[in-house]
Amino acid sequence: MYKTQADSLEFLRGFLPHLIDTPDDRDVVLCVPYTDLGLLSRDLHGSRVQLGAQNIHWAEEGAYTGEISGAMLLEIGVRYVIVGHSERRQYFGETDDTVNLRLKAAQDIGIVPILCVGETKVQRDTAQIESCIFSQLENGLSGVDQSRLVIAYEPIWAIGTGDTCDAKEANRVIGLIRSRLTNPDVPIQYGGSVKPDNIDSIMDQPEIDGALVGGASLAPDGFGRIVNYKS
Repeated sequence: MYKTQADSLEFLRGFLPHLIDTPDDRDVVLCVPYTDLGLLSRDLHGSRVQLGAQNIHWAEEGAYTGEISGAMLLEIGVRYVIVGHSERRQYFGETDDTVNLRLKAAQDIGIVPILCVGETKVQRDTAQIESCIFSQLENGLSGVDQSRLVIAYEPIWAIGTGDTCDAKEANRVIGLIRSRLTNPDVPIQYGGSVKPDNIDSIMDQPEIDGALVGGASLAPDGFGRIVNYKS
């Protein structure tokens, strides 16, 4: 929940020049607040940046005050949507069941969902990493087309805390996630205190396909460095 429309335009002026020499095989997606989507859809037109939303409702329409449907997102050029982010789970009652409904709704309308999974500090400290994540995957992905999906491993204890999961450990967990999928080619990202000074070591890991960037995406120069990581 950052950036007004004016802030977003200022961000683009600083960020887009960083993409001039970005390798063609890297996908760049900005997942922004609802109020910025229409404006950025216009200003990103013709650029290599694709537009994403931060949530989607599972119903096509109805008495769901405050929610946004897939058709509303698709109409303004949204191509990706984050589903099941840990903050949605922690603060807004998101469950694996509602995550599953949102994933299906996104795919039904032609939007690629980015499914977030990850463990808490307590779960990590009590050797529940695998059981937690495997449960999220099993319940969340039921009936979901894995050929139109992105997954983000975001250890909850590393989000906004400055504590980054060790790159090799993140690689290990992402490998475990991949082993539970029917489609091993699903792109799997790491998210959790990704910063310009650790992105190279993160992306050097063989199982990690990308990064879901939080606070470090707010500064155009820093985010530009992350996009242009050294491989």
